[in-house]
Parts: sequence; C-alpha cells; structure tokens
Amino acid sequence: MRTLEHPRTEDLQLDAVLSALADPIRRTIVRQLADGHADQACIAFALPVGKSTSTHHFRVLREAGVIEQRYQGTAILNTLRAADLEARFPGLLTAVLAAT
Repeated sequence: MRTLEHPRTEDLQLDAVLSALADPIRRTIVRQLADGHADQACIAFALPVGKSTSTHHFRVLREAGVIEQRYQGTAILNTLRAADLEARFPGLLTAVLAAT
C-alpha cells in the first residue's frame, strides 16, 4: 500500500506552517477541510489552478504538517491536522481561520 510521509506533531515547525498558510489557495484548502467532511479527495476542491499546481499546494500543506493525506484506492484523501496544530501551536489555526 502506498503511503505518504508526514511530520510528527513534535517536529512541526512554526516557520513551515506559517509559510504554508501564507498562500490564499492553501488557506482555501484549509478552510474547506475545516468546514467540511473529515476526509476530502483532492478532486473535491474547486481551485482556480491547474492539476499540477493544485498537487503542489497539497504537498506543501502535507510537508508542513497542516494536512494529512492518505491513499484510498486511486484517490488521495485529505484531513486537516487540527488537533496536532492545536497541540503544537495553540490558537494558531483558530486565528488563521478567523482571519480568512
């Protein structure tokens, strides 16, 4: 089974998380995950960018530790790592979501 690498909660870096959240497209993804179902496939996001750019945005979020991605068949499901972000940086995600 294919897996994707994710940083552990204790390895999340503030600079990487803030950099990932600085982009409006990535904040749109985070907002949709926060407001929607726990797991959403990449195709569920109506982003104003091409597929390769969309893939890039999801990868940046995953590598920063903002989202978790897992394969389900041929789809990649995305989950917001809200609890991990709250544990590592209390109030950060709430503040970002309130500001968007």
